[in-house]
Amino acid sequence: VQLQASGGGLVQPGGSLRLSCATSGTIFDITVMGWYRQAPGKERELVANIFRRGIASYADSVKGRFTISLDSAKNTVYLQMSSLKLEDTAVYYCRQSFGSRIYWGQGTLVTVSS
Repeated sequence: VQLQASGGGLVQPGGSLRLSCATSGTIFDITVMGWYRQAPGKERELVANIFRRGIASYADSVKGRFTISLDSAKNTVYLQMSSLKLEDTAVYYCRQSFGSRIYWGQGTLVTVSS
């Protein structure tokens, strides 16, 4: 399974970006697709995840600003990020998991700066 993340870039505070992650693997009902991020000097943390049936959860720090969605037909998960803050600057990674199997994408850099 290979995951290809894209959509990162430089954005001003208050701006928006949409990240995409295409997976070569099948998205089963028990598959969880997620976005994580790692800021410089910090540990990787969960941003949001979603099950194939559309049930999603978010970190408190992004609730109301970020939206995760899944297009099963395209095997792609998205992360719509709005009202971006300086502290959202990080490398964003997508992850696919089912059971004990976990796969990571290569990461895409999001920089929020004025």
